[in-house]
Amino acid sequence: MTDVTRAIAAATSVAASLGLPASGALVLHNSNRLTLRLTPCDVLARVASLGHEDAQFEVELAQRLAQVGCPTGRLEPRVDPLVYSRDGFTVTLWTYYGPATTHTSPGDYAKALEQLHVGMRKVDVPSPRFTDRIAQAKVVVANPNLSPELADTDRVFLSSRLASLQRAIEDRGAVEQLLHGEPHPGNVLGTKFGPLFIDLETCCRGPVEFDLAHVPEAVCEHYPNVDQGLLDECRQLVLAMVAAWRWELGDQLPNGRRFGEELLRSLREGPPWPTLDTVTRRLDGR
Repeated sequence: MTDVTRAIAAATSVAASLGLPASGALVLHNSNRLTLRLTPCDVLARVASLGHEDAQFEVELAQRLAQVGCPTGRLEPRVDPLVYSRDGFTVTLWTYYGPATTHTSPGDYAKALEQLHVGMRKVDVPSPRFTDRIAQAKVVVANPNLSPELADTDRVFLSSRLASLQRAIEDRGAVEQLLHGEPHPGNVLGTKFGPLFIDLETCCRGPVEFDLAHVPEAVCEHYPNVDQGLLDECRQLVLAMVAAWRWELGDQLPNGRRFGEELLRSLREGPPWPTLDTVTRRLDGR
């Protein structure tokens, strides 16, 4: 059995043991975690290899954010809010939201993100700092065994850019708070309840401009009191970090290498610094 097949079997087994009928499973996303829609119970299952330490953090944080009214995806209410283990996998169960009939406007996106940030300021939980994400990217870039296809000149360039951007952002001394960490469009669901943010395992502490660096330009235009200079530095940082991860051995993002090459080109050509969705559109020829 492949890992995906085993993960699906683990998720359906967990659901069935909890009284949720799950004879079918549709793969919605497959990266560091496998995201499934289980049917006919209509539950969203997120499955990761055992030892994925972020699962417990995400479940606990989701409960805290729900209590303060944050626009986030909710855990499945028919079962206990736990991390379940089965056959070498961790399984968490979430509410499945059908697709919205209308497109999420930049204004609604920005309003929901602002509401998320307001709620997050009310939640006191131990969390990593955004610099921990930078450190992870630095390790990938510095170790040829982790990024064997990254050219030496690109390795030196990325390493230098990650270090200089971290210094520049920290030197600004901006106010920091709990953040989503990666609130890009792929982590925003358009639902009948409005935009909802998912994938909370990336939460970290930092300036709100770090979150804004992940969203489309039009969304930033609707978010109040943005420090444009800090946002520009955070956008560069996000481009550099994502570039590092695209060169990591075992990266499963479709067209990941092409994306990594385009991110490096964007860093060398800027400013203006493109948003992630702009880089994606370039690759898609749109």
